[in-house]
Amino acid sequence: MSNAVPPLLTALVDDAAVFPPGSAPLTDAVPAHAGHCRSWYAQLIGPLLLPIGDRSDFVAVAANHPSFSPGASPDLGLGLIGEPSAIESALGDLPDGTRQLESPVAKRGEDPLPGIERLAALMRKCEGPLQWYLEVPLAWGLMSGLDAIAALRAEGLPVAAKFRTGGLAAELFPSPTELAAVIAACRDRDVPFKLTAGLHHAVRHTDAETGLVHHGFLNILAAVVAAADGADPADLALLLSSTETQSLADRIRPDLDRERPLWVGFGSCSVQDPVGDLVTLGLLDQPRPGGPR
Repeated sequence: MSNAVPPLLTALVDDAAVFPPGSAPLTDAVPAHAGHCRSWYAQLIGPLLLPIGDRSDFVAVAANHPSFSPGASPDLGLGLIGEPSAIESALGDLPDGTRQLESPVAKRGEDPLPGIERLAALMRKCEGPLQWYLEVPLAWGLMSGLDAIAALRAEGLPVAAKFRTGGLAAELFPSPTELAAVIAACRDRDVPFKLTAGLHHAVRHTDAETGLVHHGFLNILAAVVAAADGADPADLALLLSSTETQSLADRIRPDLDRERPLWVGFGSCSVQDPVGDLVTLGLLDQPRPGGPR
């Protein structure tokens, strides 16, 4: 493997190939993930994300792939996603390599605190080095939910927040102002977060088929770096609103050797899309054929 991936981009993209709109079958997603983890951009890639209900099917498919056997190198890792009840039922039956668990705590408009406490109770009795991500709706109760997650972190529990930045309806796409406020709130509480849905390309853009405006992962990188340096929400919103591709790339280029602050990363149903964008922008150096790896 090469060292082409700088610290700011390390483990930025979880492999969500089995989720829509990609919806790859496990028989394709499992070997493809192993390939990503042996590629020149391997350090960019986080775990393979799966619905927790598919874990038995994953075990059956992975049995035919030595890359996923216990002790295999590199560590390919899994992230399992499900409702709190599904997480609770599966805790004693997690596949080898499970690295993280992700669960929504409430629906939009519901109080997130009961769901957070329910999952916190599972964390307190769970053994093993698992990272937990609690998806809090970007709606009523958000700030109290972040306060609760910050308190759990102060207790020593391995938990972070998760937010939805897209989907099939316009209301699932927070505005730049809303997302800026969330990033600043996480910074102020020292709560890391990950994002899900809608982050298909580097820079903010309008989808030609749906007309929905998608956030860009490069915009968010610029915003979290600025937030860590003390920028206020208004400045973060300007960065999140930008469609100036080269300006955004030039802004984060000096910070590539810096550890990424706040933002754990995001899931992509097509890992090749962010890889391609980063190469095109000169933020990832793809080795020449036949060159050192």
